[in-house]
Amino acid sequence: MGISRQAWYQSLQRERTREIQAKNIIEQVTTIRLQQPRLGTRKLHYLLRQQPEPAPHVGRDRLFQILRCSRLLVMPKRAYHKTTNSHHRFYRHPNLLKSGENQVVASQPEQVWVADITYLPVRNGTAYVSLVTDAWSRKIVGYHVHESLHTHHVVRAFKMALNNRRTSSPLVHHSDRGVQYCSAKYQELHERHGVICSMTDGYDCYQNALAERVNGILKMEYLLVKPEDIVQARKMVMESVEIYNTRRPHLSLKYKTPDEVHRAF
Repeated sequence: MGISRQAWYQSLQRERTREIQAKNIIEQVTTIRLQQPRLGTRKLHYLLRQQPEPAPHVGRDRLFQILRCSRLLVMPKRAYHKTTNSHHRFYRHPNLLKSGENQVVASQPEQVWVADITYLPVRNGTAYVSLVTDAWSRKIVGYHVHESLHTHHVVRAFKMALNNRRTSSPLVHHSDRGVQYCSAKYQELHERHGVICSMTDGYDCYQNALAERVNGILKMEYLLVKPEDIVQARKMVMESVEIYNTRRPHLSLKYKTPDEVHRAF
């Protein structure tokens, strides 16, 4: 067949080496996904290279192939639940993040915060998660899990973010036009702490895309098991936020974690 005995045995050895490599990589991926079960392949590729005892070098495409053969690729999920009520009598602030002459663009942490509310399914009832995220570092700086959409619940996430704030530089708070964010109680915090208010000027979710993205990451990558009640939901969200802030690399942050980028300033 035109193949020497040496070449034949060398090809068998290479195949065995590739099988051992794949097995080693799957073990490491399984360990990482114990805490981040839906972490994408590109981020896994980066984390594998940072391991104290890294697996034999594997390229990104090879990693995709190994995970595909083992049915470990993450398939996207989509979910939608309306939490915004924009039909109210309160004042709606202009969108300061919209492209234009006076657009506000963050260049460091604590310049722009984005806020949103997302629905969290619970076995015994309903829960919502209010989040405040730093636009520069992608770090979740404030959060609260609650059973209703009353304003005083949403205020608690904003207060948490303000209590953890380290600078006194001008700060823009951006959100949708929901009644909670427009309410007098929420706006009072803006005035007391000198925070500038910005809001979407329509129903386009892309005007608050970063907040929507962080909502999706928490729900689609970490909160995969439906909690029994609000108590368990709060514990799960607390653990998920901690892992997201300190262990999840971001493509937009050059594979650094939000906490690393936030502390760098």
